[in-house]
Parts: sequence; structure tokens; C-alpha cells
Amino acid sequence: MHLGRYKIKALNENLFEIPVQEDMRVPGRIYADRRMMDTLLTEREPLKQVINVAQLPGIQRFSLAMPDIHWGYGFPIGGVAATDWQEGVISPGGVGYDINCGVRLAVTSLTANEVSQGLVKLMERLFSIIPTGIGSSNAIQRLSRTELKTLLRKGARWALEQGFGSAEDIYYIEESGSMDFADAGLISERAIERGLVQMGTLGSGNHFLEVDKVDLIYDLKRAEVLGLFPEQIVLLIHTGSRGFGYQICDDYLKVMSQAVEKFAIHLPDRQLAAAPIQSPEGQNYLQAMAAAANYAWSNRQVIMSLANKVFRKVFGISQASLQLRLVYDVSHNIAKREEHVVNGTLKTVCVHRKGATRAFPPGSPFIPEKYRAIGQPVLVPGDMGRYSFILTGTQMALEDTFGSSCHGAGRLLSRHKAKKLGQGRDIFREMGERGVVVLARGRATVAEEMPEAYKDVADVVTIMHNSGISRKVARLKPLGVIKG
Repeated sequence: MHLGRYKIKALNENLFEIPVQEDMRVPGRIYADRRMMDTLLTEREPLKQVINVAQLPGIQRFSLAMPDIHWGYGFPIGGVAATDWQEGVISPGGVGYDINCGVRLAVTSLTANEVSQGLVKLMERLFSIIPTGIGSSNAIQRLSRTELKTLLRKGARWALEQGFGSAEDIYYIEESGSMDFADAGLISERAIERGLVQMGTLGSGNHFLEVDKVDLIYDLKRAEVLGLFPEQIVLLIHTGSRGFGYQICDDYLKVMSQAVEKFAIHLPDRQLAAAPIQSPEGQNYLQAMAAAANYAWSNRQVIMSLANKVFRKVFGISQASLQLRLVYDVSHNIAKREEHVVNGTLKTVCVHRKGATRAFPPGSPFIPEKYRAIGQPVLVPGDMGRYSFILTGTQMALEDTFGSSCHGAGRLLSRHKAKKLGQGRDIFREMGERGVVVLARGRATVAEEMPEAYKDVADVVTIMHNSGISRKVARLKPLGVIKG
């Protein structure tokens, strides 16, 4: 196989490699089946981005792409790259505009049968309480600047201190819901303004809140550890740092563009604008990114708490009866300082995960003690009409992908093409015929998010499972969906 002048070889049926050629510093590796690879060779741009990322100064081992790969800003979405902490660079394009976009899974004691009669009322009430759409705001009282700065320092702990959730929630969030090196002083006034009013909101695009049922269990032992049982009602929340994080990314892309000139960094694409991690520009971005990550963790914490109250009110039950409990909260767009074995030596690296999920193995000290026998939960949402998956991380992921797995289905159609395909169709009715209640601010958003716009997430997850990167535990079926 060839992509222009670049050769591509199949390592096995689920893994392809672009060997080091021309300016590449490391090989590119793509997890995909043959059919996906044929599509990628036709599209070209996502694979070109894998090659471009392989040229970053200080990149270690591979430029990686998960099977949900599609075109993104600079990095492909579904991209993973680790750079040397001392000699390498950090690139905002390797994190993305929606800093710490992620997914949170909470379980309840309810069954699908118990909520069937009240499902529409539940979704309507959730839709009225949790703001959605572009510019959505005012889920809770507007924050003061002092409150926001405290939030940016504490992350999810701030939300808990305000009464949003249970104290034990903190143990089931990556990084315990906070990066302690965040610095609000490195954030623009425009970002601050946006952050004051958007706490507790979903936003737009592919963000959602879903009420799902546990549709299928693949691994009974792991499902039991996670607290899952057949027909169980669970809550899936997908959102990030909203306009606050977007503004931080936008601000620092300008800084990084200047840093490229200052440090004479040669890059194949200006969207990969980067700075040495140890430079003032690199350190400032890391601290600003951490503030956005803390905002996102707090945001999902607030939304879960608001949803908890709605469940109890609609069904007239107590918290003790509902037993809504956080299983885990994963990050999909983030850069982290981690230690990984590179060529037999333990090295400190900066792992960029852009549309990828951390997938640490059993025994890892960086995951909750409750899950150390089974590995980190890996939450992989699909489209709103089919299913989502729960997996767990493996030792092979730690060895081969810097402890990373896929994050979702991955788009097949651009938003423009999806809207064009949706012309004249009633997607709300179509979803209703599938047994899914969908609520959204506008028909355009629902058209953009129609199931046909995405790959079948089952194919994506199967590649990860068969590759030994993450293990399937359970499948979720959507019953009710709120879209931005």
C-alpha cells in the first residue's frame, strides 16, 4: 500500500505501519481493519496527519492513531503521541480545542422496565435543567471571578464543596479531578468571561447526556466489579471545558505560532504549532491547559449532580433507593506527564491524547484501588442510535500505545455532508422508531449527529479488543439522548 510517496505495510489484520521515511522521526502506526484502511487511503488527510505528527521534535516510538481516526486540527482525532519531557515539544493541536472533553459513566439501581413509563418525562426534565447548544449558560448561578479562580485550582473538588455530588466521587475521576499546577493567571480575560457562565452546561456538537441501559455483558467478573447488571439504567455524560477551554486553545495557538519562529522548529503543518515543553511558552500552556481540564472535570461533576436530582424527583425516590453512583470519568483531549518504557528505559514523557482514552492496566497505581484487579475503565460512546461500550485497559496498551485506547466511533461524514443527507428527513421521528427519545435545541444539530454520520463503534471497539489494547466488558443501548 502507498499513500503518495509513503509506503504502508500491514503488521497484522488490525495494525498498519508507515515506516520512517523522509522527515519522519518515528514510524506511524494505525489501528484499523482492511476496510477502514482502504477508506483512510481514499480520504488521505488523516493519514497525512499521522505522518506529520511523526515529525514532531522529541516524539517517542510512534505516531499513533486509534481506529476512530478522522481529520482534526493538526493532529488527527484519535491520535496519540508522546514527546520527551526534557527535549520534546508540546502542541495544542495534540490536545484540541475542547480541552478535557471526556465521558463520565454513572450507574443506578433502576432497570429499563422501571423507567419506561417515565422516560419521556425524565428526558424533558433533564433537557430543561441542563442547558445545551452553542453558548449555553446559566445552569447554576453565575460565578464570581474569585469563585472561578478557586474552581480552576481545585477542579472537581470545587464542585463537591458546593454540594454537587458525593465525596467519594473524587476517587473515580482521572487525576482525582484536578491538575494541581493550573494557573488562572495565565488565562485571557475573554476566556474568564466565557467561564463565568458555562459551568454545568453540555454545549453543542457531539456533546450529549444519555440515559442508557446495559444491553449486553461480555465479561461478568469485570462487570460485577464495575457494578453493572443486565437492563440496568446508567447515565453517560459527554462534554468538556466549553467555550472556556476553546478560548484557551485559541489564545495559545497564537503563542505557539510565535514560538515556532523563536525556537526555529521545523514543522510540516502550521496547525502543529508547538513549543519546547521546558520553555516558558510550553510551561504556560501546560498550566493554562490544566485550568481548562479542571473546569471540565467540575463541569461534568455539576451536570451529574443536576441529573441525579432530576432522577429522584421524576421517579419520587430517595438517593438511597436510586443509588446513582459514579463509575468513572475519562479524559479524551488532554496532555499529561507520564512515565513509560521507551526502548527498555523508563522515561518521562508528555503524552498527547487527542480523541483517545487512557487505558492503564490491572495493577496500575494511577487507577482507583477498586479497579486495580481489572484495569482502568475505558468509556467509548457510539452514535445516538446504536450503542456504546465499556472496556478496561490492558498491559499491552501500556507497552504498545502509551496506555491509550479509542474514544468513540469516529466521524464518517463531515457535519456539512451529514446536514445535507438529513434534508427532508425527520431524524427525531427516526430515532423514536428505534426506541430512542431525542431532545435537542435544533434540527441541524440532530442531523449533524445522525447515526450514519459515524462509523459503527462496534467495529472500532472490536479492533481494540482483538489487538489486546482494551477488553470489552459491556454494551450500552441508548434510551434517551439530549444533544447540543
